[in-house]
Amino acid sequence: MFCQNCGKQLDAGTKFCTSCGKPVNNVGSSSGSAGPERPAAQYAAAEPLDYKIFGENLPAVSIRLKAGQSIYTQAGGMTWMDSGITMQTNMQGSFMKGLGRMISGESLFMATYTATAPDQEIVIASAFPGHIVAVDVSKCPIIAQKSAFLCAQPSVTLSAYVTRGLKAGFFGGEGFIMQRLSGTGIVFFEVDGSLVERTLAPGETVKVDTGNVAAFEETVQYSAEMVKGFKNILFGGEGLFLTTLTGPGKVWLQTMSMSEFAKGIIPFLPTGSR
Repeated sequence: MFCQNCGKQLDAGTKFCTSCGKPVNNVGSSSGSAGPERPAAQYAAAEPLDYKIFGENLPAVSIRLKAGQSIYTQAGGMTWMDSGITMQTNMQGSFMKGLGRMISGESLFMATYTATAPDQEIVIASAFPGHIVAVDVSKCPIIAQKSAFLCAQPSVTLSAYVTRGLKAGFFGGEGFIMQRLSGTGIVFFEVDGSLVERTLAPGETVKVDTGNVAAFEETVQYSAEMVKGFKNILFGGEGLFLTTLTGPGKVWLQTMSMSEFAKGIIPFLPTGSR
């Protein structure tokens, strides 16, 4: 079969074109018949969102809502808001969807904030020193680490994502369950420590220490590989495995992980014997 976008011949079962990175949905067969069309978007285009991220290493996002405009976040996520905003708490879908969010690190119930007057401000703060990233998921769904989700427009869907392959689940550093952010509109997610964004070309691979992958586009292949060399394993300090990310697509890398930070301060915490 051939890629309908660039014409490159592809092996059967290929998910993305290895030349231009287009999804398999746009790939036709070698006989010239067109492949299946991509499904229409589940939601209408989201209304533009007026927001500002501030706070440097202790960030928050200020969102100014028009009358009737909404955002949602996990229960307890709001920092402050104007009086012309109402709150409604629900499970944002079925019980099973709420349970999936819990497995991916969020709460069972979500809070939706809706402006009843024009130009109403709501502020959502990060739970950990680092950065807040704003992404329009209508371009491509995002796979993020557990508990990364901060807030989003109602047209964005937050769900659990199960990593493919045993190596990625056991040794990739993020476990088997991650967060999938899809739909249309703006989503905000948290990154621990400093942030680096990279756009990988088709077939380009970056190797990352486990725990330092914050998020990646769904077109990126996520896996793990064993560190080579006996001395590297014993004395290199990077453990047995590294996470591998292979393009095409954008990845968001973080210089710190919350779990590693917690391990680092445990020896300095007071104990009952002191």
